[in-house]
Amino acid sequence: MKLWLTALTCTALAGCASTPTATTNSLGMQMVLLPAGEFTMGSAATIEHMAALYPAYDPRRLTELADETPAHRVRITRPFYMAKHEVTVGQFRRFVEASGHVPESIADGTGGYGYNAAYDPATTKRGDAFEGRDPRYSWQNPGFTQTDAHPVVNVTWQDAVALAQWLSTTEGRRYRLPTEAEWEYACRAGTATQYHSGDAPASLSAVANVFDTDAAANWPAWRSFALRGADGFPFTAPVGHFAPNAFGLHDMHGNVWEWTADWHDAAYYARSPKDDPQGPEAGRVKVRRGGSWHTWPLYARCAYRNWNTPVTRYTLVGIRLVMEAD
Repeated sequence: MKLWLTALTCTALAGCASTPTATTNSLGMQMVLLPAGEFTMGSAATIEHMAALYPAYDPRRLTELADETPAHRVRITRPFYMAKHEVTVGQFRRFVEASGHVPESIADGTGGYGYNAAYDPATTKRGDAFEGRDPRYSWQNPGFTQTDAHPVVNVTWQDAVALAQWLSTTEGRRYRLPTEAEWEYACRAGTATQYHSGDAPASLSAVANVFDTDAAANWPAWRSFALRGADGFPFTAPVGHFAPNAFGLHDMHGNVWEWTADWHDAAYYARSPKDDPQGPEAGRVKVRRGGSWHTWPLYARCAYRNWNTPVTRYTLVGIRLVMEAD
């Protein structure tokens, strides 16, 4: 597979010697050039195969993954830059200070969500010890400690778009959210397995901050779904702490969910074009990908699709940007 990636990179970027393979922008985001290429998007795994990989799950949960089908070939026809890391708290702060943008959790006065260890999960339908919306919580305070090196959370889809638009205007380059197809292509990095690290959930230990025994200490009722082992991060981890995929991208699984540009439609894959699919023209919810520090391994897979309304702000959701190549 590494040989395939090397060949693909050389072929896709032939004649583009003036295009740098990596660059750092004005906010300190490291952007990595990804080659054009083709891959199989979605999942063709049978229920039996998934049940063997995830024996702790009720099989009825596995039937809820139909929006990952049919698996279909997709061609990304142009190279593009993708951020090596998720947008950090420090980078988002510099954007807010330089642009004057007021994040939605503050602008609409309703706040965000936050973790509260004293919050009784037995009194909530979700049972997850997150409370909100509450003005006490925002990107600056998700209820747990973060440094400038941690991924920003409690940011809406609109906040992500505002960041991309400001960078585009400031730098004269087009920044945007990745399409869902670009995101999965970038995550897989030439692989066809459940994760870019392999099929086994245990392979996530080296590459992802997901729901493990550290996080399960705060949610003991869900311990049976936790990844075995402890990485020292019951909440978010500093970006880049875990090993990257073959494209050099970190945290494509876990840490925080990442907004994409696409509207969600469970039936879209059946009619998706092969070349550079852009997603449905309209919808109610936007797709987010990749899983988070609070995500069970089943939902951190390359093919898994989740979604929220564009105004959602949550302790698990962040941003990764694309910059178009010349």
